[in-house]
Amino acid sequence: MWWTRRRSTDPLTRDLEAAIGADSVEGGASARLLYSRDGSIIRGGKAGVVCLPGSTEQVAACVRIARAHGRAFVPRGAGTGLTGGAVPCDDPVVIATTRMDRILEVDVDRRIAWVEPGVVNLDLTSHLAGTGLHFAPDPSSQQACSIGGNVANNSGGPHCLLYGVTSVHVTAVEVVLPDGEVVVLGEEEGDAVGYDLRGAFVGGEGTLGIATRIAVRLTPDPPEVRTLLLDFTTIEEAAETVSAVIAAGIVPAALELMDQQVVQAVEPFADAGYPLDAAAVLIVELDGLPAGAAREAESVAAVARECGARTVRIAEDEEERARIWKGRKGAFGAIANIKPSYYLHDTVIPRTRLAEVVTGVNAIAERHGLIVMNVFHAGDGNLHPLLVFDHREPGVMDHVFAAGEEIVRLSLEVGGVLSGEHGIGLEKRRFMPLLFSPEDLAAQRALRDAFDPDGVANPHKVLPSGASCGDVQDLPEIPEGVWV
Repeated sequence: MWWTRRRSTDPLTRDLEAAIGADSVEGGASARLLYSRDGSIIRGGKAGVVCLPGSTEQVAACVRIARAHGRAFVPRGAGTGLTGGAVPCDDPVVIATTRMDRILEVDVDRRIAWVEPGVVNLDLTSHLAGTGLHFAPDPSSQQACSIGGNVANNSGGPHCLLYGVTSVHVTAVEVVLPDGEVVVLGEEEGDAVGYDLRGAFVGGEGTLGIATRIAVRLTPDPPEVRTLLLDFTTIEEAAETVSAVIAAGIVPAALELMDQQVVQAVEPFADAGYPLDAAAVLIVELDGLPAGAAREAESVAAVARECGARTVRIAEDEEERARIWKGRKGAFGAIANIKPSYYLHDTVIPRTRLAEVVTGVNAIAERHGLIVMNVFHAGDGNLHPLLVFDHREPGVMDHVFAAGEEIVRLSLEVGGVLSGEHGIGLEKRRFMPLLFSPEDLAAQRALRDAFDPDGVANPHKVLPSGASCGDVQDLPEIPEGVWV
């Protein structure tokens, strides 16, 4: 039976429908509920009308209409973020860029691609197959996360140890500013004249505007790749190996650590050959010219054995390499076989303190009666401890958040920072004064105000504020049942 979509009576929704089409505007309760959360454990967000624009012009129209109606707006990509960066507070207009998923241009000679923000990370590299190029940032969620989200959070991934995080690979960004103006920050090639506003925007978590087109730098495929799997009888030996490899003058493309709990969770489905009795495993990937990669592989193996490695295995072919990485990339999904929920942290510490901090993290979890599973980008000290729990157990959330705070404070005490790639969002904004002085925070606020003087772009995120939307420090103010 044919039917016609009923026109909304809400003035804001009517104006948005007129600008971008009724099929691109959702104001129903189910859509608003869906877009009130992201991949974090933070609940209690409250979305207003949801827009799904298909072009830069439509994004700009959504921003201008929201402003005309006195409403804030929240940019949203794939919703895989883990710090509440896309959780809307106080009924803002949610502007989701998932329909803007075109790879607009690939210039192989100049190694540049223009993409829309909704392009999935892995889809870009798949699209480049056969060109001899790829997009280097490779978050573990790369099968789902979007390039726009990578830009918002300055995402990393295993291979960013050698190749750098997203900001290194973004040359220019077309942005809809908080007043609806469209500008391009940066240059396709060379350096833009004046202040590096592109650099300021990347990692801005949607508080400076909305990316609508992104020029990314493409990286040549290495001629040779050597992937090693090392296993240890203690996690401390594995952590010490990380520092020893870097101290030997070797910078691998990737250097990843997983503890025994993670290994035992992922091996049944990955079939990677991880030894189930190992206390920890290290994945070390080296690339470059064949002779150099082979020589570095021998050096890494020697260093690892000196630090106590039980076995050293080198992947013999691409299939074996893919299985090794399947386990690492699928670690978070495998956790559901143990407990239904997890709280994932993302702090960065000096490599020389890895063994000490891992021991401290394990002690924190034990003190709170929680399971902790350690998997992290060990080469650059980016920790990802997973606190695994069943949210249905009475009182468990109090222990989860208390343990999470202790992990953050421990990381800062040893000279670490709050985030390596997940961002600050709502989750960590209350910790910002522990890392930054009042003068530092004032400078960051001044930068934000220069882009968004009225505070309408993803409000209440990153910098400390009085809002309590979904913040982990304000549990009593969050409705019962919204934490899972």
